Amino acid sequence: MHRRVNITLPEATIRLLESVTKKGDRSRVIAEAVARYVAEIGKANLRRRLKEGALERAERDQNLSEACFGLEEEAWRGKR
Repeated sequence: MHRRVNITLPEATIRLLESVTKKGDRSRVIAEAVARYVAEIGKANLRRRLKEGALERAERDQNLSEACFGLEEEAWRGKR
């Protein structure tokens, strides 16, 4: 389904759009550009949230890793 909207773009953007599309193709190009932009913003937000979460849990994860390392060492010694 398509819906007609009225938008205002800078003249330079219109010239750029016209230089890479045919007149009947502009809507498709704009739709693709918006979809890519939204996807990139989504990826950037996900990366930021993952990084923040990792930093918030770093100390807990380090402690867990150190606790498990001792158990693994013990298990490996038992297998030898």
